Amino acid sequence: MRYSPLDAEHRELGARLTPFGGWDMPLQYPQGTLAEHLACRTDAVVFDVSHLGTVRVEGSQAFSQLQFAFTNDLKKIGPGRAQYTHLLDTHDASVLDDIIVWWVSEDVFDVMPNASNTDQVIAAIGGQDITSSRAVLAIQGPAALEKISTFFPEASKVGKFKVAKCQWNGIECTVAGTGYTGEQGIEIAVPNAHASALWAAILQSGVQPAGLGARDTLRLEAGLALHGHELGTSITSLQANLEWVVSWTKGEFRGSTALAAEKDRGVSRILRGIATQGRRPPRAECAVLMNDEIIGSVTSGNYSPILEHGIALAFVHPTTEVGDIVTIDVRGTPLSGQIVNLPFIQKK
Repeated sequence: MRYSPLDAEHRELGARLTPFGGWDMPLQYPQGTLAEHLACRTDAVVFDVSHLGTVRVEGSQAFSQLQFAFTNDLKKIGPGRAQYTHLLDTHDASVLDDIIVWWVSEDVFDVMPNASNTDQVIAAIGGQDITSSRAVLAIQGPAALEKISTFFPEASKVGKFKVAKCQWNGIECTVAGTGYTGEQGIEIAVPNAHASALWAAILQSGVQPAGLGARDTLRLEAGLALHGHELGTSITSLQANLEWVVSWTKGEFRGSTALAAEKDRGVSRILRGIATQGRRPPRAECAVLMNDEIIGSVTSGNYSPILEHGIALAFVHPTTEVGDIVTIDVRGTPLSGQIVNLPFIQKK
């Protein structure tokens, strides 16, 4: 089991910890997941996401290595920008990992894999695992940037999907305008030795701590895929309805032959959003039915604190369209629902 550089701080705050991707991380704090979720939607929260990997790829060949390894086209961005992308299996185009790339400087990239996938990402792209050298804090919510500006003004000016080196009290941090909640905010990579001081400054600014429980319900409301649920073994970018992550014009990339073959023949299933009636939450692996026939399966489901009804992501038959009425079988109890556009909540 691995531990965050802020493990002692979480325990002092009374966090409930849970194993996640080989790390012991906060699931929730005493205020609970619901309160943390609502705080992110209305104010600002901070998540410790140090369990996410960081793979440093640098040198004159770094760009060409990543351009071939990933589905998206790095030529669309440049130094000082971030990009969401996929790493595919070469044989069947399954998504081995979905990744944010921070293009830090001309020949320096920080590749941010999911917690348990760092080793296989390194096997595919090379690079150096620098995960253990830093903490990563995600400050998210409509008031996030305003509160950050009170103690780290340089970081608060880093825009959406921008990346910058910023100084805080003489400490160099890498800041990216990224997140996983559907809210505005930033993520800060800070050297381990200074993580506690930065965490304290964030809390002193009025930002509330939040755990991975709220992070999951927030990403679900935002319609964002989670590796191991909407992405993973035998799941492709096309099936996950994420073709926008794939550049068909940049030339060959890892897994492109298999993915192009699937595009030509058509997908066998597609990821859709389902809004259900009432407060009972749909759950992963529940069957989705239309006209009493099974058309798919739920991958993620929960109660939406903002919409005040159940929501789910599900792989269903590719002919399923927005507006279709479906039923989710929740342990033998039918739950009525409707296919809806994603994200579930629209931010102004």
